[in-house]
Amino acid sequence: MIWLSEQFAASLDAPWAGVENAFAIKGEEYRNPPGANRRTLRFELGGKGYFLKLHWGVGWKEILKNLFSLRLPVTGAANEWKAIQRLQELDVETMRLEAFGEEGWNPATRRSFVITRELKNTISLEDYCADWAKQPPAFASKQRLIRRVAEMTRRLHDNGVNHRDLYICHFLLQQPWSGEEEELHLYLIDLHRAQLRGQVPLRWRVKDIGSLYFSAMDMGLTRRDLLRFLRIYHGQPLRRILMRHTDFLQAVEQRALALRAQGICDE
Repeated sequence: MIWLSEQFAASLDAPWAGVENAFAIKGEEYRNPPGANRRTLRFELGGKGYFLKLHWGVGWKEILKNLFSLRLPVTGAANEWKAIQRLQELDVETMRLEAFGEEGWNPATRRSFVITRELKNTISLEDYCADWAKQPPAFASKQRLIRRVAEMTRRLHDNGVNHRDLYICHFLLQQPWSGEEEELHLYLIDLHRAQLRGQVPLRWRVKDIGSLYFSAMDMGLTRRDLLRFLRIYHGQPLRRILMRHTDFLQAVEQRALALRAQGICDE
């Protein structure tokens, strides 16, 4: 199967015959995790920048290891392709799909790829907020960012999507940003491990929110900031949240502290 957007297809010198066309692309290597059987490249075509994620067979040993650990293995690019489409349906800002392809029925040997348009002039929240602890931002700007992250996360979870790598480094803020709501564009990326289902189980909500909390621990957030996030995420008064969601809040904190103890930033 090969799918190409009209604009991307029009920029090609010749029609693509199969997945091998994507694997032949040369570009700047962005990520090549050891043993992960995937690779990310940036390339240019027709004056535009793109990101290409290549996936190839992980082997049955890796698949079984994940299943025995009660984790769903990522066996190709289809997962990210579907997740991006789902976020677009939910009006959650994310990457723009340009191409997707896969070949082979065997998940242990299947080859696949996904291409997205480069998000130009963006900065991760991890970098944007790096100095907040020493140089606090404008109060209104901080409130707007907290609200947007909480709204995006709630929309995902309420509609059966959990990210599995929900760290602030995976939120990209469009630059320049004046701090005003109408100019705020925040994109959620790295969706290759996202899970789509009818309803997100509580334990996966805990993992996502715990990961997000862990990655924001050193930003200089106040207790009021954290409570504001919870109020927006749950869509309930704080009194009710603190009374009815005690176990959830404790589990989130335990998840965040465990990640901190392990020194994990990006699984």
